[in-house]
Amino acid sequence: MNQDIERILITEEEIDGIVTKMAGEISRDYEGKNLLLLGILKGSVVFMGELMKRVSIPVQIDFMKVSSYGSGTKSSGVIDILLDIRRKDIDKCDILIVEDIIDSGKTLSYLVKYLKQKGAKSVKTCTMLDKPSRREVDFHSDYVGCEIPDLFVVGYGLDYNENYRALPYVGVLKEEIYR
Repeated sequence: MNQDIERILITEEEIDGIVTKMAGEISRDYEGKNLLLLGILKGSVVFMGELMKRVSIPVQIDFMKVSSYGSGTKSSGVIDILLDIRRKDIDKCDILIVEDIIDSGKTLSYLVKYLKQKGAKSVKTCTMLDKPSRREVDFHSDYVGCEIPDLFVVGYGLDYNENYRALPYVGVLKEEIYR
């Protein structure tokens, strides 16, 4: 798998520092609140697992599975909720949506509105990676681990056709792999 990687963009050590810093900020900001980390499957699993271990306040977790991708590297632009959050106490939850990467911003923008309509006490977002150059809607995440250029990246939960998620770093996938 490593032979498919053009270069490492973010090392394991850099990821460790980013996640630790974000967990500290989240712990401070959510002190005394009913924090619910809402992971967006499947990409956020690795990041959310590391993040929740480092958050120093009580935290609950839940998941949604949302798709906006067709096949390959292009977004369909249509948000499809494949697995929804079902909680009777959503009105008492301060939800922090945890995502692996933000490209167009459409998915998270949609989810924030959707969860507010479902009655969440508050809704904010957290992403490991942000590609602001790809934004198609006016959306800014509340917590951003790292801004990256418009490169096709994999690893640390990010995939290409369900592969490369287990890489412990974020790497740039060789173009011949996905073209």
